[in-house]
Amino acid sequence: MKIILVCSAGMSTSMLVKKMKQSADDRNIMAEINAVAESQLKNELDDLDVVLIGPQVRYLEKKIREQLEPKGIAVDVIDQIAYGMIQGDKVLDQAIALKK
Repeated sequence: MKIILVCSAGMSTSMLVKKMKQSADDRNIMAEINAVAESQLKNELDDLDVVLIGPQVRYLEKKIREQLEPKGIAVDVIDQIAYGMIQGDKVLDQAIALKK
């Protein structure tokens, strides 16, 4: 599963990616997880399954949905509490639920 977090290139998103990768490893889930700025998203579409949008850039949701959902890529805004508390396991669960 390939998951991209769209952010404004903040430090908290990279910490969240690290926690998500750890959670995936702990559960033996094969996942490629990265964070990119919205301007770089178009370069990451190969084999992309899920895009999670950071709460601080939720205003991008409509634009990203219109771009990606027709291609079969699931899109959602990261749960604000899970994001703020850097709960990688919960954000990974959110991505997995979207993929189904």
